[in-house]
Amino acid sequence: MIGDALAAALLHDIGALAARYYALTGKPLGVTGEVAELAAAELLGLELCPARTAGFDAWNKAACPKWRVQIKGRAVDPADRYRGRCPAIKVGDLADDVVLVLLDRTTFMPLEIWLASEADVAARLAAPGSKARNQRNSMGIAQFKSIADKIWLA
Repeated sequence: MIGDALAAALLHDIGALAARYYALTGKPLGVTGEVAELAAAELLGLELCPARTAGFDAWNKAACPKWRVQIKGRAVDPADRYRGRCPAIKVGDLADDVVLVLLDRTTFMPLEIWLASEADVAARLAAPGSKARNQRNSMGIAQFKSIADKIWLA
């Protein structure tokens, strides 16, 4: 678990910088995933994995068996938070669950966290009918919500 004041301060600074950059340029800074991982780890009591761990981003080592989680983040307009797509999701039984962290794009503070099983995500991505889902492993935020449970709300 992150849990120290330095990491929390860094998360706040990164989020503030990303929000300012977006306000100035209209483009994302490219740190949404990292901010989402730090927020999910802190709020859900997870331990982040080393960089480039295949298939998952964090785990709870105390759970038996270990709970492995893939974390996805999206910066959204708080007034229209379910518009847009989730980042690409890797499936293949390496993670137990997938977490989607919705961040306020004006502050980069977490708004909501949704949890779906990896099996439900894999089934939805494999369903026929969408090139984005079937080839790019991406689905809309509303689609993710339809198979997920809200586990945290600001």
